[in-house]
Amino acid sequence: MPTNGDVADLARAQGAITGYVHPFDSYPDPADTAQALTDGLPVDVALGKVDYMEIVGFSDHRATARVWYQLLNCGFRIPAAAGTDAMANYASLRGPVGLNRVYVHVPGKRSGGGIDHAAWLEGLRAGRTVATNGPLLTFTLDAHPIGDDIRLPAPGGTLRARVTLRSIVPVSHLEIVANGRVVDSIPLAGPRTSAVADVRLPVTQSGWYTVRAWSDSATPPVLDIYPFATTSPIYVTVGDRPVRSREDAAYFIAWIDRLESGALAFKSWNSIAERDHVLQQIANARDVFRDRGVRGTRD
Repeated sequence: MPTNGDVADLARAQGAITGYVHPFDSYPDPADTAQALTDGLPVDVALGKVDYMEIVGFSDHRATARVWYQLLNCGFRIPAAAGTDAMANYASLRGPVGLNRVYVHVPGKRSGGGIDHAAWLEGLRAGRTVATNGPLLTFTLDAHPIGDDIRLPAPGGTLRARVTLRSIVPVSHLEIVANGRVVDSIPLAGPRTSAVADVRLPVTQSGWYTVRAWSDSATPPVLDIYPFATTSPIYVTVGDRPVRSREDAAYFIAWIDRLESGALAFKSWNSIAERDHVLQQIANARDVFRDRGVRGTRD
């Protein structure tokens, strides 16, 4: 049976881009042996098979984003996407088709106003996206758009973030997240459905910055567990130092170890060659995370 990475290779050979969908209903804990952990996400990310990740989908958006942040902390650049993944005859379960959407900035348009599909896919691959089930966000950092890479000499500097929010429902939180941590909470007044903010951010290390908006509970007419939106990151490189995190790399190594144990215990391989192929992919992915766990910007 092919792995997800093998299928990604087959899809890319036909011009597709590949990603992970509806990842997590709760935060995965590799140390909890009672929790099933069969998702191959860290293996496929390490092997370069993942062009995007659904942060807004048929899952818990914040639990999914937490894993995404840890991958970003290891230096992988993974755009945010979205997908409803809803069965039309079960729309009441988690909303109708089209509830969760990814918006992609595409600079050029065809005559007549249509969007070129290849350009849209390239924009998604480049991370010029906002994923949402309701709130709409814009975000620039020193006038750089979502998906850009800003380079600063050591020891860093101060960047100006500009954030806007428009939402059809009240939002409880509007936050700038950097390297997995909230670095600014933007005040929301009145009906909490709009905001414009300019924020000065001191930057001393390489990292990534996103904006997210979310509510504490379900809020109709957004028929999801709660309203949530996030931008893809804007990346900042200080003094040519890569983004790395020993703590987050160790988390994914423990996850990969669990996958390897499951693969070794599996008894229904079609052949020994198939088993060895999968085990080699797992071993290669572990080596990537071990390399990215060396001393970096977060220790």
